[in-house]
Amino acid sequence: MQPNNATYGTDAHLAASRPDAVLRYADHPRGFAELRLPKGEGPFPLAVIYHGGCWKTGIASQAYMAPLATHWQSLGIATLNVDYREVGDGGGWPGSFEDWAASARLIEEVAANHPIDRARVTLVGHSAGGLPAVWLASASGEDGPVGTRAALKVRAAIVLDGPGDVGAEQPAFDALCQFAAVAPFIGTPAPARTGAISPAAHAPQLAEILFVQAKLPAPSATTQAALAAGGARVTVRENPGASHFAIITPGNPVHQANEAAMLAAIKGE
Repeated sequence: MQPNNATYGTDAHLAASRPDAVLRYADHPRGFAELRLPKGEGPFPLAVIYHGGCWKTGIASQAYMAPLATHWQSLGIATLNVDYREVGDGGGWPGSFEDWAASARLIEEVAANHPIDRARVTLVGHSAGGLPAVWLASASGEDGPVGTRAALKVRAAIVLDGPGDVGAEQPAFDALCQFAAVAPFIGTPAPARTGAISPAAHAPQLAEILFVQAKLPAPSATTQAALAAGGARVTVRENPGASHFAIITPGNPVHQANEAAMLAAIKGE
């Protein structure tokens, strides 16, 4: 398992700040999230961040998203940078989903104890982390990975070079990972499981969804329509030729080109 102090894949341009608190949502080693609060009185918008790593233990952790969390902290945004189990350490179906659902409960704890604007909470996911950013804001039926659950009440989601529909985009996502990532994560029966978490089955309940793509193509028109069916405004920004990590790296020109759109989504502008 890669140590949590590694900034996998990034040219950070920025040292991560020390978190204001490390909050636990589960008793396993990866059941925590780092809280960073801006200076000032608030209330601050909150970005809840989910890292990538192809859902496979040993590739990445929350640490590589810490420079971006730190950058947003400096811009007046509170951040909750979440680690979670992956395939190989108890994750996959249902373990990763159980962690994502449990981590989301930290939002209420943070809002109760800090000057957070609960009406401006955004779920942010890079790569494989794009799945929880959309799934948490969607309801689930009995066939879902954690059974029946209501959609998490948040305003927006930002997917940073991640999938809009894992089942529909499996070939592209596996190609990005350079190995078969989806099948070990989903398990069997795969069609039923990917169908259960598809936006076509349960549309996210959001005001806005922003995709900032690089290596992955834009979600199909069919997927975008499914994502919008719950009322979301879906925007896709494509960055042909950009690296998978440039879009999350503060100071990188590709990140800078997309930063205003990300900040507007987080701040509800």
